[in-house]
Amino acid sequence: MTTVPNEETEPDEEPTIRLHRWHATWPADDPHANFKSDVTLYGRLDPLVTLHGMSRNLGIPVGALARYVLARWATGGSGGLLELGPVMVHRLWEPIAEAERRDTDSERLRAYHQLRQMIAWLKLPLDEPSIYPAQYEAGTDDVSPD
Repeated sequence: MTTVPNEETEPDEEPTIRLHRWHATWPADDPHANFKSDVTLYGRLDPLVTLHGMSRNLGIPVGALARYVLARWATGGSGGLLELGPVMVHRLWEPIAEAERRDTDSERLRAYHQLRQMIAWLKLPLDEPSIYPAQYEAGTDDVSPD
């Protein structure tokens, strides 16, 4: 990230960021190759086209939208943890850790199937909201189980 100093502003004012397109090469075994490839590919686009349109339509300054988009993306991992909860994250990690401990393709495949089942269970209410019965009828004040 390049911040551009602005001599006309006070030191406590918001930084200015210059958007750069990035082109590079990396070794085939680079553990971050997929992300670097995405940075290169998405770097071809001009995100300001979208932000300017949103700004016009919503009446929100472009800078505020850019800050929101960056903050939302940058905190997505911790937001996902909050939504899932630490207990579920540990439960989902257990089959992976066990498969890696055993270090075989068959164990990794077994872990995949176990994770698929766990996620299907979590996803079920999203796909089939009717599986949970209504707790009370709309407009009814009496919510007692009697």
